[in-house]
Amino acid sequence: MLICKLIDSIWATRKYEELDGMKLMRVEVIDGPESGRRLVCVDTISAGTGDRVLVATGSAAYHFMRETFGRNAPVDAAIVGIIDEDVSL
Repeated sequence: MLICKLIDSIWATRKYEELDGMKLMRVEVIDGPESGRRLVCVDTISAGTGDRVLVATGSAAYHFMRETFGRNAPVDAAIVGIIDEDVSL
């Protein structure tokens, strides 16, 4: 999973049918070796602009969409959590 900041929404007038009703959002990775990388994600939890979020990528995102929403959509990244607080041990 990646820690990202939600930048803004993506508006697509036409998209794959299985993605109908799903919000597409642009995020930027803010932690780790991929810091600065930008992705387009399916927003599964109604996150808001500026939120720090957890993003599942690759097959984990695809399987999450299939198992949780019953959608066989070509998804490579999905927002699966909103980070409320970082806690260091």
